[in-house]
Amino acid sequence: MSPAIHADTLITNAAVFTADPANPSAEAVAVRGNRILAVGRAAALADLRGPRTEVIDAGGCSLLPGLIDSHFHLLWGSLKLDKLRLEEANDLDAIRAAIAAYAAANPQREWIEGVQLKYSAIPADARLDRWFLDAIVPDRPVYLTAFDGHTVWANSEALRRGGILHGRQTPAGSEIVMDAASGTATGELREPGAFDPVRSLIPPPTDAERRAALHKGMAICARNGLTSVHNMDGWDNSIELYAALEDLGEMTLRIYVPFDIKPETPLEKIAEAAQQKQRFQGSHVRAGAVKVFMDGVLESYTALMVDDYAGQPGNRGGALYTAEHFSAIAAEADRQGLQIFVHACGDGAVRRTLDGYAHALRANGRRDSRHRVEHIEVIHPDDIARFAELGVLASMQPAHCPPTLHSGDVWPSRAGAERWRYSFAWQTLRAAGARLAYGSDWPVVTMSPFAGLWCGMVREPWQEGDPDQRLALADLLVGYTRDAAYAEFQEQEKGMLRQGMLADLVLLDADLFAVAPAEVDQVRPLLTMVDGRAVYREI
Repeated sequence: MSPAIHADTLITNAAVFTADPANPSAEAVAVRGNRILAVGRAAALADLRGPRTEVIDAGGCSLLPGLIDSHFHLLWGSLKLDKLRLEEANDLDAIRAAIAAYAAANPQREWIEGVQLKYSAIPADARLDRWFLDAIVPDRPVYLTAFDGHTVWANSEALRRGGILHGRQTPAGSEIVMDAASGTATGELREPGAFDPVRSLIPPPTDAERRAALHKGMAICARNGLTSVHNMDGWDNSIELYAALEDLGEMTLRIYVPFDIKPETPLEKIAEAAQQKQRFQGSHVRAGAVKVFMDGVLESYTALMVDDYAGQPGNRGGALYTAEHFSAIAAEADRQGLQIFVHACGDGAVRRTLDGYAHALRANGRRDSRHRVEHIEVIHPDDIARFAELGVLASMQPAHCPPTLHSGDVWPSRAGAERWRYSFAWQTLRAAGARLAYGSDWPVVTMSPFAGLWCGMVREPWQEGDPDQRLALADLLVGYTRDAAYAEFQEQEKGMLRQGMLADLVLLDADLFAVAPAEVDQVRPLLTMVDGRAVYREI
């Protein structure tokens, strides 16, 4: 007689959302090793309880597949945790006070680095410039980054060190904002081509600092119920660091890491991304994609638009790649079997990206490529159906969308009212057959998937006649689980609570489907499990 098989962990009396179309709900989940042993009725799984089984009574709370953030910056966000945080500074006075306090408390720091500054903290009739910053810290370089990473404000000392106080030619899509009266830089730097000369001078963190920061960042992920992330950068060869931590058994998060493609990257270098895909296929650290930035963001008028910005005749933003250049990159990456992620906020950038994917399809034939467009903050109506036609995935971040027109965000005014019906068009894309995966873009906004759920459920149309883009809770959860796993070719391994799949799961402190939409962001995990191991628990 075969010995009885017992679970290592049995979670019972739960409101289980499985994300499995064949078995949508259950009462209990059993885990053995790093896999799900069984999913079903509590009574049916009772025999899996053995003398060493840990039994967790969920008390009727929700048990979900481990949540997957489809747009994330793990190392970048982790390294920001100990810098000057400006997300709570809502006006220039608050910015001034925060910088002064941080500088006084950190006399040993050569550079004053601030992060998460909101565009809305700068009044429309005022300017955050180098003279403002010089009055606070005149003798050390000051380098403040917008919450989205696309704009920097620097003081005179930082501009002098970077050699751009008197301006400099910048690549397409970037701008050193100049002061007409003095002929010098104001200190506002838009996009990497403008601020890289300064950023490159900031002393990089040591390996020990990077590793410590990652541990801190992964701990926050675990507290938020995140078990996997799709990283959106591979800068500083960070995949080697992740892999080293995996070898040591220190990765508490699964991460999918792309190879960065920049405008100056030669086509032949894409072969390195294919080699990286072969090298990194671990249980926690994987490669297989390339990442491209097509444009900037609407907040700084650097997103590429089909038509002029509202109130900006002749200004349609810009792109980092010509249509021909990106099409060549897309065809080569696709030929080498790589998935492609493209940052595209403006409708012009979305169109150019889709055009490039169509070119790759014609050049190489149809395959299961699952290429993606990241953000899609605005889409032109002529391009909505193309996602389903081309098999392209829409990777979107609900918390990027201002929930109301009067939330203080500058985004709606940048887009203009005529574009609002096609802004953050989640339901419009779903109705047209597109598959959506959701994420946060941390550290741009909070990594909390519950904040993302809240934004997706409570958003209001900004004007009468606009379509209702709100999402149902079940559809949102699928976008954070099953479809997010599909978006990284892992739908056979994770994203559902199904027998044989990886034991990545999260137990919440409430029945999510019984919580009012307006209160969903208050729900918290009690247990986060990755690979069958509890990486966070309060139960």
